[in-house]
Amino acid sequence: MNIVEAGGLGLRTRRGWVYRDVDLTAASGELHAVTGPPGSGRTSLLLALAGCFPHNHGELRRRGPAALGQVAGVHEPDPTLTVAEHITERLLLLGPVPRRRRRLVPVAAVRARRAYRRDAYAAAIAGAGLTDAPLDPDRYGRDLTPVERQVLGLVLASLGGPSLIVADDVDAGADRPEREWMWGALERLAGQGYAVVASARAVEPGVAATVHRIGDPVPPVPALTVPTEPAEVPA
Repeated sequence: MNIVEAGGLGLRTRRGWVYRDVDLTAASGELHAVTGPPGSGRTSLLLALAGCFPHNHGELRRRGPAALGQVAGVHEPDPTLTVAEHITERLLLLGPVPRRRRRLVPVAAVRARRAYRRDAYAAAIAGAGLTDAPLDPDRYGRDLTPVERQVLGLVLASLGGPSLIVADDVDAGADRPEREWMWGALERLAGQGYAVVASARAVEPGVAATVHRIGDPVPPVPALTVPTEPAEVPA
Protein backbone atom coordinates (compact mmCIF):
# COMPACT_ATOMS: atom_id res chain seq x y z
CA MET A 1 0.00 0.00 0.00
CA ASN A 2 1.29 3.45 -0.90
CA ILE A 3 1.92 5.52 2.23
CA VAL A 4 3.09 8.79 0.71
CA GLU A 5 2.61 10.05 -2.84
CA ALA A 6 4.15 13.28 -4.08
CA GLY A 7 3.62 14.56 -7.61
CA GLY A 8 5.41 17.64 -8.90
CA LEU A 9 5.95 18.70 -5.28
CA GLY A 10 7.65 22.03 -4.75
CA LEU A 11 8.09 24.99 -2.46
CA ARG A 12 8.77 28.43 -3.91
CA THR A 13 9.51 31.50 -1.79
CA ARG A 14 10.47 35.07 -2.59
CA ARG A 15 14.06 33.94 -2.85
CA GLY A 16 13.28 31.20 -5.35
CA TRP A 17 12.70 27.46 -5.25
CA VAL A 18 13.53 25.54 -2.08
CA TYR A 19 12.81 22.27 -3.90
CA ARG A 20 10.80 21.61 -7.02
CA ASP A 21 9.27 18.98 -9.31
CA VAL A 22 9.65 16.10 -6.86
CA ASP A 23 7.88 12.87 -7.73
CA LEU A 24 8.08 10.27 -4.97
CA THR A 25 5.83 7.35 -4.08
CA ALA A 26 6.78 5.25 -1.05
CA ALA A 27 4.87 2.13 -0.05
CA SER A 28 4.93 0.07 3.13
CA GLY A 29 8.19 -1.83 3.37
CA GLU A 30 10.11 0.45 1.02
CA LEU A 31 13.26 2.49 1.64
CA HIS A 32 13.70 5.72 -0.32
CA ALA A 33 16.75 7.99 -0.28
CA VAL A 34 16.76 11.68 -1.16
CA THR A 35 20.19 12.90 -2.25
CA GLY A 36 21.45 16.23 -3.49
CA PRO A 37 24.04 18.95 -2.95
CA PRO A 38 24.01 21.24 0.12
CA GLY A 39 21.13 23.71 -0.09
CA SER A 40 19.10 21.49 -2.39
CA GLY A 41 16.09 21.43 -0.03
CA ARG A 42 16.44 17.86 1.18
CA THR A 43 15.47 18.68 4.78
CA SER A 44 12.52 20.84 3.76
CA LEU A 45 11.29 18.09 1.45
CA LEU A 46 11.47 15.42 4.15
CA LEU A 47 9.60 17.62 6.60
CA ALA A 48 6.94 18.30 3.96
CA LEU A 49 6.50 14.58 3.31
CA ALA A 50 5.95 14.10 7.05
CA GLY A 51 3.42 16.94 7.19
CA CYS A 52 5.69 19.25 9.20
CA PHE A 53 6.54 21.81 6.52
CA PRO A 54 4.55 23.55 3.76
CA HIS A 55 4.58 23.11 0.02
CA ASN A 56 2.87 25.33 -2.51
CA HIS A 57 3.27 23.43 -5.75
CA GLY A 58 2.19 19.95 -6.74
CA GLU A 59 0.21 17.36 -4.82
CA LEU A 60 0.93 15.38 -1.66
CA ARG A 61 -1.09 12.49 -0.24
CA ARG A 62 -0.18 10.53 2.87
CA ARG A 63 -1.91 7.58 4.52
CA GLY A 64 -1.43 7.11 8.23
CA PRO A 65 0.77 8.99 10.72
CA ALA A 66 4.37 10.01 10.10
CA ALA A 67 7.24 10.23 12.59
CA LEU A 68 10.48 12.17 12.53
CA GLY A 69 13.84 10.60 13.23
CA GLN A 70 16.86 12.83 13.72
CA VAL A 71 16.47 16.19 11.96
CA ALA A 72 19.17 18.65 13.03
CA GLY A 73 17.74 21.85 14.45
CA VAL A 74 14.20 20.52 14.35
CA HIS A 75 13.99 17.16 16.11
CA GLU A 76 17.01 16.31 18.25
CA PRO A 77 17.81 14.54 21.53
CA ASP A 78 17.46 16.42 24.79
CA PRO A 79 21.05 17.04 25.98
CA THR A 80 20.09 16.47 29.64
CA LEU A 81 18.43 13.05 29.22
CA THR A 82 20.08 9.66 28.80
CA VAL A 83 19.17 7.36 25.95
CA ALA A 84 17.11 5.17 28.29
CA GLU A 85 15.33 8.23 29.71
CA HIS A 86 14.45 9.42 26.19
CA ILE A 87 12.83 6.07 25.49
CA THR A 88 10.98 5.86 28.83
CA GLU A 89 9.67 9.41 28.44
CA ARG A 90 8.43 8.76 24.90
CA LEU A 91 6.65 5.56 25.94
CA LEU A 92 4.98 7.32 28.86
CA LEU A 93 3.79 10.11 26.58
CA LEU A 94 2.46 7.66 24.01
CA GLY A 95 0.71 5.39 26.50
CA PRO A 96 -0.68 2.00 25.50
CA VAL A 97 -1.91 1.48 21.95
CA PRO A 98 -5.72 1.81 21.91
CA ARG A 99 -7.40 -1.49 21.12
CA ARG A 100 -9.09 -0.03 18.04
CA ARG A 101 -5.66 0.83 16.53
CA ARG A 102 -3.74 -2.36 17.30
CA ARG A 103 -4.27 -3.83 13.85
CA LEU A 104 -2.84 -0.64 12.32
CA VAL A 105 0.32 -0.51 14.46
CA PRO A 106 3.32 -2.84 13.91
CA VAL A 107 3.37 -5.66 16.45
CA ALA A 108 6.86 -4.67 17.59
CA ALA A 109 5.68 -1.19 18.53
CA VAL A 110 2.72 -2.58 20.48
CA ARG A 111 5.02 -4.93 22.41
CA ALA A 112 7.47 -2.14 23.20
CA ARG A 113 4.73 0.08 24.58
CA ARG A 114 3.41 -2.77 26.72
CA ALA A 115 6.86 -3.54 28.12
CA TYR A 116 8.01 -0.06 29.08
CA ARG A 117 7.56 -0.72 32.80
CA ARG A 118 9.83 -3.79 32.68
CA ASP A 119 12.68 -2.87 30.34
CA ALA A 120 11.91 0.07 28.10
CA TYR A 121 15.32 0.25 26.47
CA ALA A 122 15.56 -3.43 25.49
CA ALA A 123 11.97 -3.53 24.28
CA ALA A 124 12.37 -0.40 22.17
CA ILE A 125 15.65 -1.49 20.58
CA ALA A 126 14.26 -4.93 19.79
CA GLY A 127 11.05 -3.42 18.46
CA ALA A 128 13.00 -1.30 15.98
CA GLY A 129 15.08 -4.32 14.94
CA LEU A 130 18.28 -2.58 16.07
CA THR A 131 19.60 -4.93 18.75
CA ASP A 132 23.11 -4.45 17.36
CA ALA A 133 22.82 -0.66 17.62
CA PRO A 134 25.92 1.23 18.80
CA LEU A 135 23.97 2.83 21.61
CA ASP A 136 24.65 3.09 25.36
CA PRO A 137 21.43 3.46 27.40
CA ASP A 138 23.28 5.55 30.03
CA ARG A 139 24.80 8.03 27.57
CA TYR A 140 23.44 11.59 27.69
CA GLY A 141 22.00 13.29 24.65
CA ARG A 142 24.73 15.94 24.67
CA ASP A 143 27.40 13.23 24.36
CA LEU A 144 25.92 11.25 21.48
CA THR A 145 27.87 10.92 18.25
CA PRO A 146 26.11 11.77 14.95
CA VAL A 147 25.41 8.08 14.31
CA GLU A 148 24.09 7.51 17.84
CA ARG A 149 21.76 10.49 17.42
CA GLN A 150 20.42 8.95 14.23
CA VAL A 151 19.89 5.57 15.88
CA LEU A 152 18.06 7.07 18.85
CA GLY A 153 15.89 9.09 16.47
CA LEU A 154 14.88 5.95 14.57
CA VAL A 155 14.09 4.04 17.75
CA LEU A 156 11.94 6.85 19.12
CA ALA A 157 10.16 7.27 15.79
CA SER A 158 9.25 3.58 15.64
CA LEU A 159 7.62 3.58 19.09
CA GLY A 160 4.52 5.39 17.89
CA GLY A 161 3.86 2.78 15.22
CA PRO A 162 3.78 5.26 12.32
CA SER A 163 3.25 4.43 8.68
CA LEU A 164 6.08 6.71 7.56
CA ILE A 165 9.48 7.40 9.16
CA VAL A 166 11.76 10.14 7.84
CA ALA A 167 15.37 10.83 8.88
CA ASP A 168 17.68 13.58 7.67
CA ASP A 169 21.40 13.47 6.77
CA VAL A 170 21.83 9.87 7.87
CA ASP A 171 25.43 9.77 6.65
CA ALA A 172 26.57 13.04 8.28
CA GLY A 173 29.65 12.64 10.47
CA ALA A 174 29.89 8.90 9.78
CA ASP A 175 32.82 6.88 8.47
CA ARG A 176 32.33 4.13 5.91
CA PRO A 177 31.59 1.23 8.33
CA GLU A 178 29.11 3.45 10.19
CA ARG A 179 27.41 4.46 6.93
CA GLU A 180 27.12 0.83 5.89
CA TRP A 181 25.60 -0.08 9.27
CA MET A 182 23.18 2.84 9.12
CA TRP A 183 21.86 1.93 5.68
CA GLY A 184 21.49 -1.67 6.83
CA ALA A 185 19.49 -0.47 9.83
CA LEU A 186 17.22 1.59 7.56
CA GLU A 187 16.67 -1.46 5.34
CA ARG A 188 15.71 -3.55 8.37
CA LEU A 189 13.33 -0.85 9.56
CA ALA A 190 11.64 -0.80 6.17
CA GLY A 191 11.52 -4.60 6.28
CA GLN A 192 9.23 -4.34 9.31
CA GLY A 193 6.59 -2.62 7.19
CA TYR A 194 7.38 1.06 7.60
CA ALA A 195 7.78 3.36 4.64
CA VAL A 196 11.19 4.94 5.26
CA VAL A 197 12.50 8.08 3.55
CA ALA A 198 16.01 9.24 4.43
CA SER A 199 18.20 12.00 3.08
CA ALA A 200 21.95 11.72 2.57
CA ARG A 201 24.81 13.02 0.51
CA ALA A 202 25.04 9.64 -1.21
CA VAL A 203 23.81 6.06 -0.84
CA GLU A 204 26.23 3.26 -0.08
CA PRO A 205 26.70 0.68 -2.88
CA GLY A 206 24.40 -2.32 -2.70
CA VAL A 207 21.68 -0.61 -0.62
CA ALA A 208 18.16 -1.59 -1.69
CA ALA A 209 16.81 1.95 -1.81
CA THR A 210 15.00 3.96 -4.45
CA VAL A 211 17.12 7.08 -4.92
CA HIS A 212 15.68 10.52 -5.70
CA ARG A 213 18.26 13.12 -6.69
CA ILE A 214 17.18 16.75 -6.25
CA GLY A 215 18.71 20.19 -6.56
CA ASP A 216 21.22 19.62 -9.35
CA PRO A 217 21.59 22.64 -11.64
CA VAL A 218 19.64 22.36 -14.85
CA PRO A 219 22.03 22.54 -17.82
CA PRO A 220 21.30 25.43 -20.15
CA VAL A 221 19.47 24.61 -23.35
CA PRO A 222 21.75 25.35 -26.29
CA ALA A 223 20.47 28.04 -28.59
CA LEU A 224 19.14 26.85 -31.90
CA THR A 225 21.26 27.91 -34.83
CA VAL A 226 19.53 28.63 -38.08
CA PRO A 227 21.65 27.68 -41.07
CA THR A 228 22.14 30.54 -43.48
CA GLU A 229 22.31 30.18 -47.20
CA PRO A 230 25.72 30.90 -48.70
CA ALA A 231 25.99 34.31 -50.28
CA GLU A 232 25.77 34.35 -54.06
CA VAL A 233 29.02 34.99 -55.78
CA PRO A 234 28.68 37.37 -58.73
CA ALA A 235 29.46 35.74 -62.08
